[in-house]
Amino acid sequence: MKPTLVRISLLVLALMAVAAVLAACGGAQATTPATAAAVPKPSNAGGPGPAIGLTGDATAGAKVFVDTCKECHGDQGTTGIANPGSDDGTVPNVNPIDAGLVSADAKTFATNIDLFIEHGSTPAGSNPAKLMTAFGDQGKLTPQQIADVIAYVVSLNK
Repeated sequence: MKPTLVRISLLVLALMAVAAVLAACGGAQATTPATAAAVPKPSNAGGPGPAIGLTGDATAGAKVFVDTCKECHGDQGTTGIANPGSDDGTVPNVNPIDAGLVSADAKTFATNIDLFIEHGSTPAGSNPAKLMTAFGDQGKLTPQQIADVIAYVVSLNK
């Protein structure tokens, strides 16, 4: 055999051996990069609301945010207020928002935010004083207002 054919044959044998080992172990396992953040989910169940199908206006969302969200999330979402009884002790900031909610895909990013606004959430902890209101489920905000707040929060995190 020529030296090049020998090397190719050895490479093919090595690849076959690796394939056999992977097959014996159940195949290759998908791994998640250590830097990938888990996507936080609200404690209250439910899927995306109708706001996801609308175009939000960040300027209108800023007003809704001031009127509805600022009390707990602070000015421009930068400072969550104290939340005794919750595991982390504060209402989460939305500027910057939890890295696990951020996505390069605009629809995914909006959906991640929408789930919390639509359905609310109870923070982890023994007895949190503050709960995230289910603004959509309770009819406290219209779908357009929710779309506008989503657009505003996304604009804060660009």
